[in-house]
Amino acid sequence: MPRWLTLPFALVLVLSLVALVGFVVVQNIGAMAGHYSAYETRIDSMLAQGYSLLGLGGQPPTFANLIARLDPAQIATEVGQGLRAMASDVVFILIFMGFMFSAAAVMPRKLDFIFGKGAEREAARSVFHRIRVSMERYLWVQTVISVIITLLTYITLTVIGVNNALFWSFVIFFLNYIPTIGSIVATVLVAAAALVQFDTLGPIVATAVGVGAWQFLVGNFIQPRMTGESLNLSAVVVLLALALWGAIWGIAGAFLAAPLTVMLMIVLAQFESTRWIAILLSADGKPIPDNGELNKSDPATN
Repeated sequence: MPRWLTLPFALVLVLSLVALVGFVVVQNIGAMAGHYSAYETRIDSMLAQGYSLLGLGGQPPTFANLIARLDPAQIATEVGQGLRAMASDVVFILIFMGFMFSAAAVMPRKLDFIFGKGAEREAARSVFHRIRVSMERYLWVQTVISVIITLLTYITLTVIGVNNALFWSFVIFFLNYIPTIGSIVATVLVAAAALVQFDTLGPIVATAVGVGAWQFLVGNFIQPRMTGESLNLSAVVVLLALALWGAIWGIAGAFLAAPLTVMLMIVLAQFESTRWIAILLSADGKPIPDNGELNKSDPATN
């Protein structure tokens, strides 16, 4: 595909996917609202059972009482402010991307001025290429893995009979971009949805085990083979990266924690004074793997 066509095609594709996700979310929120009375009755029953098991005195609270204490008007205001802030962020990101793409055309010439035409320029080109290939491979693998887990989870939830299976599958798809923590949160959320829906223990256990099993099997047997060395980060470093980038940028930081840390590790490995940090960040002590694919000639100019 010609380069002048790739950018508008990519933008249309991404915006179409965002619109699709928004449509699915809105549709399923409406479906959840239709089951509100049944969910409320089930939660009231669970609260009463909890009071009885804990031996607490007095009348157990109801779901309506808890919602009233939370001040629904304030919650609605905060949700509206959050949606407005998200919309403004999306517009800002699109504007920022437009300026970035326009500036990218002159970036190779600027790098030539900075590094010259010799070995330093080739070394810089190699670093940029390695970063790009690592990011592309990581995002591609995460997308494929998320699609596999999402399809298997959707089939499982549909067979069990969990309401809004498509919505929860979409939630799992995006949470799988968050390393380690995302799969745990996805399993807990879907299990909680099953807990609210079903009166018997069997479907609840089946939901939790089914969702968790796909996360475990795909995450531990298929994903490592596909990821290879594109995410050569220590498990402890991944958790610390989630905490750090999440504290800086919130949810967006959690999604970007792994690729940003990989990029940082590759850059730090280029200098003797910081190479030891890159080694500590890596999983196998080799922050720059000897990978033939990474050393292939880059068709694009960096």
